[in-house]
Amino acid sequence: MSVLEWSPLTDADLPGLTRLAEDCLRTDGGLPQLASEEMLRTFFLADRGIGGRDETGDLVAAGGLFVDGALQRTVTGLVHPQLRGQGIGDELVRWSRAEAPGPLVVRIENVSVDTDSLLADAGMVKVFEETVMRHSLRRIPVVPRPEGLTAEPFRDDTAPAFHLAYRRSFADRPGFPDAALDEWVATLSGDSHFLPDESRVVLDPDGEPVGFVTVSTDWVDQVGVAPQWRGLGVGAHLVVRSLTALQRAGSTRVWLCVNVDNPARALYERLGFRARGRRARYEDRP
Repeated sequence: MSVLEWSPLTDADLPGLTRLAEDCLRTDGGLPQLASEEMLRTFFLADRGIGGRDETGDLVAAGGLFVDGALQRTVTGLVHPQLRGQGIGDELVRWSRAEAPGPLVVRIENVSVDTDSLLADAGMVKVFEETVMRHSLRRIPVVPRPEGLTAEPFRDDTAPAFHLAYRRSFADRPGFPDAALDEWVATLSGDSHFLPDESRVVLDPDGEPVGFVTVSTDWVDQVGVAPQWRGLGVGAHLVVRSLTALQRAGSTRVWLCVNVDNPARALYERLGFRARGRRARYEDRP
C-alpha cells in the first residue's frame, strides 16, 4: 500500500493537477474540461484542496472543496489509476467529511469502475449520472429538416421561442428545473463559449417552437423536441446541422452529455457519437 504525504494545494500545483487529471481521463474517460485550468482552479484551488504525493514528490491524488453553480458546497477527488484500490479514495472521503461537516455532496467528472462502490461504502447514493459522448466528425450523416419547418438562430427576439421550446421539450422529465426566461437566457449568455449564431430553434408553419439546440465551442449543449414532434427527425436534424456548423468553425471533435436514462442516447449513437466515460453526483443517504 502506498503511503502518501498530504498537504494543501496551491497554485504551484496546477501543472501536477493537470497531469493527474489527464492521466485519469485517459483511463476513465469523462468530461474533457476536467483537465482545463479553469475547472481545476474551481475544483481544487478556489476554496480548499489537498494533494497526496508519492515518494518521488509527484502529485498522485487530490481532493477539493468548492461551491457549485447551485451555491452548494461540493467535494471532488482524483486518484491516479495506478494507485487505486489502496485506500486512497477512503482517505479523501474522510478528509471531505472533516472539511465539510453535514450532508456530503460529491461531484465526479471521471467516474471509474470503482467510484460507485467506494461512495456506496461511504454511505452515499448516486442522484445524477450522464454519459459523456464524442463525435470524431470523420463522417457526418445528412438529415434534412422536416418539410414545412423553419429555423432561426439565437437572438434577443428569438430567445423567448428558444425558452418555450426548452420548456416544452423537458417539462415531462422528473425534476425539471423550470427556469424563468431571464434566468435561462442569463445562463446561456454568461457562458463565454456559447455560440448563438450556431444555435437553432425550429418553428412550425404557425411560428410555434417545436425543438431547439444550443451550441458552444466543440459542444452540443442541449437538444430538445416537443413530445408531439419526437420521432419525426427534428432532433436528428438539429444535431447533424450542429456538427456541420462546428466542423466549419474549426472543431476537430464534438462532445455532448446525455442522461444515462435518456433514450436519446440511441439516436446519438446512430449519428456517430461514441461513449467516452461518465460523470455523476452523489449525496449522503437520507
